[in-house]
Amino acid sequence: MGRKRIRMAAVAACTMFLFAGVALAADIKVGHLADLTGPTSSVGNPYAKGVQDYKNYVNAHGGINGKQIDMQMFDYAYDKNKAVNQYKKYLEEKVIAIQGWGTGDTEALTGFLAADKIPYLSASYSPNLTDPKEAPYNFFIAADYTTQLRAGLKYIKDNWKEKRAPKLVFIYPNHPYGIAPIKGGKAYAKELGFLGFEELGDEEVGLKAIEANSQMLSVKNKGADFGWIGGTTPSAAVIIKDAKKLGLKTKFLVNVWGNDEDLIKIAGDAADGVLGLQAAAVYGDKVPGMKLIQEVTKNEHQNTHYIRGWVSMMVLCEALKIADKKGQLNGPGVKDALETLKDFDTGGLTSKITFTPTDHRPNMSAKIYEYQKGKLVYKTTIELPRKAEWLGL
Repeated sequence: MGRKRIRMAAVAACTMFLFAGVALAADIKVGHLADLTGPTSSVGNPYAKGVQDYKNYVNAHGGINGKQIDMQMFDYAYDKNKAVNQYKKYLEEKVIAIQGWGTGDTEALTGFLAADKIPYLSASYSPNLTDPKEAPYNFFIAADYTTQLRAGLKYIKDNWKEKRAPKLVFIYPNHPYGIAPIKGGKAYAKELGFLGFEELGDEEVGLKAIEANSQMLSVKNKGADFGWIGGTTPSAAVIIKDAKKLGLKTKFLVNVWGNDEDLIKIAGDAADGVLGLQAAAVYGDKVPGMKLIQEVTKNEHQNTHYIRGWVSMMVLCEALKIADKKGQLNGPGVKDALETLKDFDTGGLTSKITFTPTDHRPNMSAKIYEYQKGKLVYKTTIELPRKAEWLGL
């Protein structure tokens, strides 16, 4: 009897081991590159938290058709070489998709992604990533940087009251992320009738800038009515504070990564009147999708970039479900699933999202907020036409 029991126990143990192996094999491997300690970490941390929180929520509520998502986060500190090295490790681990981050590293990986057939949802909204002919495995969930800039310029021009044309200057870091929307933005500014930016020249302010006095003095001498800021929140705050010190009357329009709740904390009342572009709701906005976020975060306020991280993972999970149901839980299957999304509803957290095999622009929409007495005040949402000639620019 003793030997029989031992044999039965051994069989049971083996059975449990095999079932565990099956369950492990059924886990879905996804990579996650984040900047938690590098020059964009002020916005990278809340975004990465949103990605991971949504993954944790899905896993706690049945996963992807019963399968758990195994997504380990790697802090590459905004170092392109580290991102490429980690990508190679992810390939060895057999990931079928990756949640990514910055423009420089995302563009560096684009060729690898296409060759290896790994869908990549970045937090870079570079227009260079929207044309499937050039970047077939790249996706993101917000209007690209140039579309957002165009939307902001349209809002400014539509609300310009003077008879003369407004003068505009572009202020941004000499970095792929900062440069990405400039060509298309300038072409649209010219179309709308803005003046000055061609003759006045651009101003460079780095992501790690601690002062921008000389640049703001230059902007003041140029007499610019409006200034586009294309950095992240810390550098945008430096620009805005130094502009106030120098008595500039220039009104600033700040890109999606350069304005958030921290801008108010850093820039103080210098932020009053600044226009900020957003591609998602701000925490606490009265939209259906916010209820779940508030439940998960226990009503603890989250930086606005958190919302886009949450939605990025929401979109990937939707594609994973579709691919799994089709028996195509692999890179090409996830890509195909993403390209079937049409007017995907995020519960109002972002504009509805659509991808096609020939156009990876998720939407043509940007929200305009204005900073008023320490608060982000929603002004309007600008919807632009999906022009074919704007794809990739």
